[in-house]
Amino acid sequence: MEEGNYSSELERMIAEQLKERGINDERLIDAFLANPRHLFVPKDQKHRAYADRPLPIGEGQTISQPYIVALMSDLLDVNPDDGILEIGTGSGYQTAMLATLGDIVYTVEKKGKLQERAKKIHRNLGLENIKYRTGDGTKGWKEQAPFEKIIGTGSVPGVPDSLINQLKDRGRLVIPAGSRRQQRIVLVVKEGERIIKEKKSYCSFLPLVGEEGWSK
Repeated sequence: MEEGNYSSELERMIAEQLKERGINDERLIDAFLANPRHLFVPKDQKHRAYADRPLPIGEGQTISQPYIVALMSDLLDVNPDDGILEIGTGSGYQTAMLATLGDIVYTVEKKGKLQERAKKIHRNLGLENIKYRTGDGTKGWKEQAPFEKIIGTGSVPGVPDSLINQLKDRGRLVIPAGSRRQQRIVLVVKEGERIIKEKKSYCSFLPLVGEEGWSK
């Protein structure tokens, strides 16, 4: 794919992979336009940057399928003044969406090399409202809590208590939970002492390894 074709591929991705599947929020669509996916994939994957599938990014990790990024962002329902915690920086693609939609993003990644690469991409895009931390994201980021929104970009056996505890009242948490092979995207809404969990679409994410995630 030549450099000049990326814009048409991006527009086709939005039309066919997002809008045709019910993703129509204008702010979210604008976030996809502002953060072209080909910037977040390695050179050897750029010809597939707008494919309807996850792609390898090195370190045994992947960049998520565009529709899944859109679906989870849509469920999170980010407001412009929201503080957001992201568990798993990865390629930095989901991070960029959140930074475009919200006020500030706190992102935690276990693999420092991936986070440094993502940080450079974010800097080139002019995204200055992102705070980075390397470590076990399954325990959240207690020093910056509570958060209006929390998202996990890898799978867990069950929703970590630490993340629920770091959620503000009326906050929303979106994370894939289930077995190693298959999960459901879970939406958690906190209403005072009441914790509401709704299971959404089936999915298959790589595991979040950590104290409140998978052991390996």
